[in-house]
Amino acid sequence: MSGPSISTPSSSTPSMSTSGMSPPQSTEDDARRTAEARAAVTATLSSVGSAYDIDLQRRAADLHANSKAIEKQERELAKQTAGLAKQSAQWEKMIGKSTKQLNEIGDVQNWAEVMERDLLRIEETLRLVEGRADQGNISGTNVPRTT
Repeated sequence: MSGPSISTPSSSTPSMSTSGMSPPQSTEDDARRTAEARAAVTATLSSVGSAYDIDLQRRAADLHANSKAIEKQERELAKQTAGLAKQSAQWEKMIGKSTKQLNEIGDVQNWAEVMERDLLRIEETLRLVEGRADQGNISGTNVPRTT
């Protein structure tokens, strides 16, 4: 009973029916999933980057504003320093003038003391020449001596 063998298509032989469409559809699903994953990662990175970018932009704006404030303070400080230098020069000039005047007063005081001593000598000399008695005054004053 052996006759010619008839071959029947086996399941291992490729056919154009259902199994032929399966690999292309799987590749399309993989590509779609990969694209979705890339889009999700890109969106996440963009979101994180945006958060950092906003923070960095805020900091840069603060630095810029602070820089402007510091420049304004620097200009004001330079003005005040110039004003203080001018006032200091005026005070230095006034101190020099006052010192000179005090020296002149000291010179006048010394001159007055010298003149007073000279006048006392002249007075004493005239008293001796005229033969008057000592009046008992303390030298240089009209206050009588007390004993």
